[in-house]
Amino acid sequence: MTRRIAMWSGPRNISTAMMRSWENRHDCDVVDEPFYAFYLNQTKSPHPMFDEILASQSCDYQQVVSLLTEGPCDAPLQYQKHMTHHMLEGVDLHWTASLTHCFLIRDPAQIIDSYTRSRGVCSAEDIGIIRQWELYQQISQLSGQAIPVIDSNWVLHDPAYALQRLCEALQLPFDSSMLSWPQGRRHSDGVWADHWYHNVEASTGFGRYEQRQVNLDQEQLAVLEQVMPAYEALAVRALK
Repeated sequence: MTRRIAMWSGPRNISTAMMRSWENRHDCDVVDEPFYAFYLNQTKSPHPMFDEILASQSCDYQQVVSLLTEGPCDAPLQYQKHMTHHMLEGVDLHWTASLTHCFLIRDPAQIIDSYTRSRGVCSAEDIGIIRQWELYQQISQLSGQAIPVIDSNWVLHDPAYALQRLCEALQLPFDSSMLSWPQGRRHSDGVWADHWYHNVEASTGFGRYEQRQVNLDQEQLAVLEQVMPAYEALAVRALK
């Protein structure tokens, strides 16, 4: 029986590198942002490759849920990469009770800076941090799990230790193959890889942490003020 692990993250948060890490285990298959088409179909948000994404995935929420909870998987583990902003308010989350969960966070100032450089604009809704805290509370209650939270900057500082701690929290054996992977595209990558995954495709492991100077304008600072309480609520729960 496959154990299904759902990692909940916002964008610009080493989430694709983390997916590469898990996919490099011999015992794990991965699923890349399965609710992306659902999200775009509902919101009509003008994301890059909008039409291609809608054509590549089911837009039916319940159909996606069935695949994630009961769909075929030949590996002992299935790692699901989820974007928190894809889970629109009001969707039924009862299906999450059968999965094992973890949450990936990052300093919001860094996320806002990176996201704005990628798309030119950034709202609190775009980066999903407020929604991430809401989901953490709701899924914790539904699943009864003490859900681990992991900080992406901590992962970059010491990937081996951070991933060992995460696997321990998930009651899984750590596999050193999670620390590196071959360059290139994967069949499991979403069609949106053409726009977003260039750096990851060139990588062979987690990048070294670099302290960048982040200078936010007034509009970005307003977004930061909106999301900080949710981030701080998650950050105090992060693995050390």
